[in-house]
Amino acid sequence: MKKGRFTIVVADYHKKYADGMVGAAKKVLKGHCLEEVRVPGTFEVPLAVQRALRKKPAAVLALGLVWQGETPHAGLILRTATDALMRMMLKSDVPVLHHLVGVKTEAQARARCLGRLNRGREAAQAALRMWKLKAGGRRGR
Repeated sequence: MKKGRFTIVVADYHKKYADGMVGAAKKVLKGHCLEEVRVPGTFEVPLAVQRALRKKPAAVLALGLVWQGETPHAGLILRTATDALMRMMLKSDVPVLHHLVGVKTEAQARARCLGRLNRGREAAQAALRMWKLKAGGRRGR
């Protein structure tokens, strides 16, 4: 099977959770060409994704964790990043898998970054499906 080139952009402000998502993504994408780019936080993810898209990878995985506190800051960061990632994906015609996770509790963070709901794994699985669809697979499976 042909190898795909994938880029993982991860906000590592919450390193333990970022590492959990990246590790799960790498397991799914084992055997493919991977580039990993780490940025300080979720707000910086779109810039790193934009730079990654210039290299025309099969897909870019955008990973990170944002704690939703008592102020609207987390929602603003997530909305801004989401809008930017969607615009870039549509303009570049390269899949950008948005798995910037907003959580309110430690249990949610563990489940989505370290546990069975790992968003890194889900992003990698979706990236593979999108790559296969572009390569001519009917269903991307």
